Amino acid sequence: MSIPANLSYTKEHEWLSLEDGVATVGITAFAAGSLGDIVFVQLPSAGDQVTTGEVFGEVESTKSVSELYSPVSGEVVAVNETTSDTPEIINSDPYTEGWLVKVRLTGDVPELLDAAAYAELTQES
Repeated sequence: MSIPANLSYTKEHEWLSLEDGVATVGITAFAAGSLGDIVFVQLPSAGDQVTTGEVFGEVESTKSVSELYSPVSGEVVAVNETTSDTPEIINSDPYTEGWLVKVRLTGDVPELLDAAAYAELTQES
């Protein structure tokens, strides 16, 4: 399983990358693999506010429905429409084409896991 070293991770299996005050957020390959075939994604709209640790959407798979928790607070500035049309992209390419939302930060980024710490977390699961 791939865990890109250039990303940060949450214990809820979301990843994020930061660039110029905007966080790109997605779910990890571990989460996508655990869910199974993803068939539906519910995401906020551009302009919506999200809050660190709060639910901002959900992912439905053939196995279950899982809530998505925002790793940061801010305004959603972009939503990956591809995930609505072809949600299976999250299974096949969670770190690039399968990103979920972009959030312009309005607060500090909380402490997140690096790739090594996230790898350790997933080995415990």
